[in-house]
Amino acid sequence: MDARPEPFVPPAPIPRTVPPSVFEIITTVMRNPLELWGEPSYSEPWIHTRFLNERTLIANDPGLIRHVLVDNASNYRMAVIRQLVLRPILNDGLLTAEGEVWKRSRKAMAPVFTPRHARGFAEQMLDRSENFVDRYRSAGPEGGIFDLSHDMTELTFDILSETLFSNDVHGSDAGFAQDVDRLLSTMGRVDPLDLLKAPSWVPRVMRVAGRRVMAKFRSIVRQTMEARLAQMKADPHSVPEDFLTLLLRQMGPDGLSEQEIEDNLITFIGAGHETTARALAWTLYCLANSPAERLEVEAEIDRVTASEPDPVKWLDQMPWTRAVFEETMRLYPPAPSINRRAVKDDVYTAPDGTSVDIPKDVTVLIMPWTLHRHRKLWSNPRAFVPQRFLPENRGEIDRFQYLPFGAGPRICIGATFALQEAVIALAVLLGGFRFDVLPETSPWPVQKLTTQPGGGLRMRVTPRG
Repeated sequence: MDARPEPFVPPAPIPRTVPPSVFEIITTVMRNPLELWGEPSYSEPWIHTRFLNERTLIANDPGLIRHVLVDNASNYRMAVIRQLVLRPILNDGLLTAEGEVWKRSRKAMAPVFTPRHARGFAEQMLDRSENFVDRYRSAGPEGGIFDLSHDMTELTFDILSETLFSNDVHGSDAGFAQDVDRLLSTMGRVDPLDLLKAPSWVPRVMRVAGRRVMAKFRSIVRQTMEARLAQMKADPHSVPEDFLTLLLRQMGPDGLSEQEIEDNLITFIGAGHETTARALAWTLYCLANSPAERLEVEAEIDRVTASEPDPVKWLDQMPWTRAVFEETMRLYPPAPSINRRAVKDDVYTAPDGTSVDIPKDVTVLIMPWTLHRHRKLWSNPRAFVPQRFLPENRGEIDRFQYLPFGAGPRICIGATFALQEAVIALAVLLGGFRFDVLPETSPWPVQKLTTQPGGGLRMRVTPRG
C-alpha cells in the first residue's frame, strides 16, 4: 500500500470561469498575465480569441504546436507584442533577433553550447556552487533565514560568469540580483501601449523607472567587451577560450557587428541565467513542501556523490534530482509564453480529422503555463508529482506537451547547459543543507518575462549533518 501523502499543490491562479472585460484584461496583463487565463485555456486544444482587433489562436494541442514551431516554422515570425516588450531590453540578442541576424548569432554561439562543450563546464559549476554555499555554512549549526529567490539569482550569475566569461564580467557588484529583478519588473512588463501596438518610439510610462538599470547593464557589457578586446590585442596567448572571446572573434563584416555582440552579451548576462535561477528557487520550495520526495532526492544525492566524484556523470546518475527540477519547470515554466505571428494563411489538420484555420497575421500564443497544466494532457496537473519525469514514465509525455526550453529552430540554445547546471547546483545545495518554509513563506507566481515568486522566497536553511 502506498504510504505517500497527497502530493503538494503549489500556489497558482485558479482558472477564470467568467470572461474578463476589456478593462480587466488590460489591468491583469499589466499586473500578472498568469491570472488572465480561463477554464478553456486549461481544457481545450485550441481557442480563437479577439482583443482590440488583435486575432489570437491559443494553441494547447501538441500536434498544432509542432506544426507551428517545427513543421511549418518558416511561416511564423515573432509576434508584434512580444517584440515590443523584449526588444527595448535585448535589441538584436538571440531571443529577439530574426532573419539573417538571428542565423548569424545562432551559428556563432552553437559551438559553446554543444553537449560535449557543456560537459566541460561541469567542474566549474561544481566549484562555484560549493563556494556559494559558504554563506549557509557560516550561519552556524542552527542555520539562518535567506531569500532563495535572491540567492539563486546570485548563484546562477556566479556560474554563468565563471563558465562563459571566465569570471571576467566588469562593473557588476553585490547588488546584481536586485538589479535583475528591477530590470524585469520595469522593462520586462507589458505596457498598455504594447497591447495597442503603439510604435516602439512612443515612450512607455511603465518602463521609465527601468532606464537607469538598463543603462547600468549596457555599461557592464561595454566594459567587459572593451577589457577583453584590449587583452586580445595586447597578449593574444593569455586570452581565455570562452564564450566572450568566441563572440568577439566573430566581429567583422562577414560575422557579427559590435552592436549584435553587445546585444547577445546583454541577453546572457541579464537574462540567460535568470530562467535557471527561478526554476532552482521554485524547486527548493516545492521540495520543502514534499517530504517524501525530498527524502528520495537527498538519498540519491548522498549515494551518488559518495561514489561518483565526477559531476559530469551526475545528470545521468541522479534521475530523481533531475525529475524534481523538470516537474518544477512544468508547474513554473521559466518562460511562460511563446508567441508567433503567421506570415501567410495556414491550416492544421489533427490526426482525428479536425482542423483549425490560421489566417495571415493571426498571433499564435503557445503558453507553457497553461499547456503544462492542461487537464487533457496531464493527470493531477496542478500537483507536484516528479515521478512523472522518472525514466520509466518519461515516454508517456509527448515532446510537444512539455516546453520548458521551447522547440524547433529557436529552442533554447542553453538547454543542456541549464539542466547540467541545475542538477549540480541541487546536488550541492541539498547534499549539505535542508531548506524549509517559514509560516510567512507564501510565494505567488508572477510573470515578468520569467515566472517569479512575488515577494521573494524566504526559507530557513540548516545544515543536514
